[in-house]
Amino acid sequence: MNRDLGRPLSQCTIGILGGMSNQATGHYYSQLNDRLNAMYGGWDNGEIVIVSVNFGNIERFVRHGLWDEAKDYLDEKITRLEGAGSDVILCVSNTMHQVVAPLMEARSTPFIHIADPTGDAIKAAGLKKVALLGTLPVMNSLDVIKRFQEKYDVTIIMPDDSDKLIVDHIIFDQLVRGDLRAESKAEYLRIVETTRAQGAEGVILGCTEIFLLIDQTDLAGFPVFDTASLHIDAAVAFVKAHKA
Repeated sequence: MNRDLGRPLSQCTIGILGGMSNQATGHYYSQLNDRLNAMYGGWDNGEIVIVSVNFGNIERFVRHGLWDEAKDYLDEKITRLEGAGSDVILCVSNTMHQVVAPLMEARSTPFIHIADPTGDAIKAAGLKKVALLGTLPVMNSLDVIKRFQEKYDVTIIMPDDSDKLIVDHIIFDQLVRGDLRAESKAEYLRIVETTRAQGAEGVILGCTEIFLLIDQTDLAGFPVFDTASLHIDAAVAFVKAHKA
C-alpha cells in the first residue's frame, strides 16, 4: 500500500463488546490488528476500544435465562463504547446477540451482526443446508433459524438434543477457559459428521471459541464457516470503506 497516508491516519474506531469470553476477545483484538496491518502495511494497525465484561455475570445470565438482567447489564456497556468514540460496534459473542442486537436497533452507531457475514459467505458458496454448533441458546433459537432462512435462504440443521448438551458443555466448561481436550475435539467432529449424514453441506462454528478446537483443516472438503473470523473480516471491510 502507498505509505503516504497522511498523519495521523484517519481511521474508524472499532468498538468491541468483549469478555464473552476473554479467549474470543483476545482473538478479535489480535486478528483485527493483524488484518488491518496487512491492509495498511508498515506499522499501522487498528484503532480499537474494548469494554470487557465479567464473564461470571454472563454465565449466570445465560445458564438461568436471565435475559432482562443481561439486557440491562450490556446496555450500560454499549453506552460506554459509544462514549469512547466507537464508529462501529462488534459483540464477540453469538449468544449475547440475543440481547445486544435489539439494543443496537435503538442506537445510531453502526453494528455488524455476527450472523450476517456468515450468511453472506454461505450464500456465496452456493450452499442451502448447513449445520450449526453453538451454545444451547443459539442452537435452540428460532430467531437464528429464521434469520438464516429469510435473509440467506439457508436451512439450519441442528444436532439432536443429547449432542446439543455435549456441544454446550464443552463451550462453557472448557473452551471459554482455554481448556482444549482431544476427546472433546473428537466429539465435535463426530457431531459434525452426524449432521453431515442428515444433509448438511457445511457447518457454522456459531460460538466464537469453537475455532480453538476445530477448523477447516479438520474437515477437508466440508466447508467450515467460522463466525469469529468472518465477523472480523467484516469489521476490516467496514474500516476500509469508511473514514473516521
